Amino acid sequence: MNDSSRGAPPHAGYGGPPGQGPVRPPAAGPPHGAGDAAQTRPMPIVPPAGGDQDDRDGHDRGAARPSGPPVHANRPAGAHPSPATPPRKRAGRDLRAAIGVGVGLGAVILASLFFVKDVFVGVIAAAVVVGLWELTSRLREQKGIRAPLVPLALGGVAMVVAGYLRGPEGAWVAMALTALAVLAWRMTDAPENYLRDVTAALFAAFYVPFLATFVALMLAADDGAWWVLVFLVLTVVSDTGAYAVGWRFGTHKLAPRISPGKTREGLLGAVGFAMVAGALCVEFLIDGGSWWEGLLLGLAVAGSATLGDLGESMIKRDLGIKDMGTLLPGHGGIMDRLDSLLPTAPVAWLLLVVFTGSG
Repeated sequence: MNDSSRGAPPHAGYGGPPGQGPVRPPAAGPPHGAGDAAQTRPMPIVPPAGGDQDDRDGHDRGAARPSGPPVHANRPAGAHPSPATPPRKRAGRDLRAAIGVGVGLGAVILASLFFVKDVFVGVIAAAVVVGLWELTSRLREQKGIRAPLVPLALGGVAMVVAGYLRGPEGAWVAMALTALAVLAWRMTDAPENYLRDVTAALFAAFYVPFLATFVALMLAADDGAWWVLVFLVLTVVSDTGAYAVGWRFGTHKLAPRISPGKTREGLLGAVGFAMVAGALCVEFLIDGGSWWEGLLLGLAVAGSATLGDLGESMIKRDLGIKDMGTLLPGHGGIMDRLDSLLPTAPVAWLLLVVFTGSG
């Protein structure tokens, strides 16, 4: 069946040119007068193949239409209707709220980072406690996993402070003591699912406070404030590059089963943005750093930030949730902002120590 078969069926006896409606044969009997002709109802006009906009919108193709030429009668021969305008891509979050919250968090971080470094340690510890609360709450709500928050929160703060004051050795000791506290705390409850609960709690202890301790290790360096600033800038630039390039040019999915919105083009944007920012930041902000070291740092940050984002997406898909919390309008929860920062912290710390020979 070809396109001309769409619409009303052809009428017998029609021999007129294509594109015009069928001609009613003259009725038998005496001719009608002028007044009768004015009251004669016109026959329906059968549109050409494809129909007009009403047809495409699902209206009845056989319905009667007002008399007169079709709406497309003045269209030049061979012209085709203009294609429908494709829908514009839209961000999935409240952009204004996200920008406002981001600016506010940035102001708090910069003020504490460059005026009183000890206050920034408190900022790290607060983010760790809130992140642990979000993670353990979602585990309990979605999976019934009871990871004890009290020993995790106390141990998480101890890790951050010990890392800042005593270095990596202090962080490792605090991590070991936190694990022992979790095992003992869970023993006060029923033995059912003990292994499941303590395993999830130890994962939470490593994922949130232990990885965050590397930010405190960067801060403890001689020019630690600049180390932390470069780490934050590169991670944010990487995320921004991935979002901007992926939103504008993304067509090839990066990991559709984990995060359908991420694309390979977005990953290339993250790498390019982070490498350029890394070369500039390390050259001008880090004592003893050079631009080529910044390129390597930017490449590593883009990779770790992307893995961290995918890892958080995997956790949320397993839990069946979209966000870890609602504390930050336009962003979700604290853990939704720490997803790319946490795994990037040890990578940035290690490379900066290697490049500068201090730490």
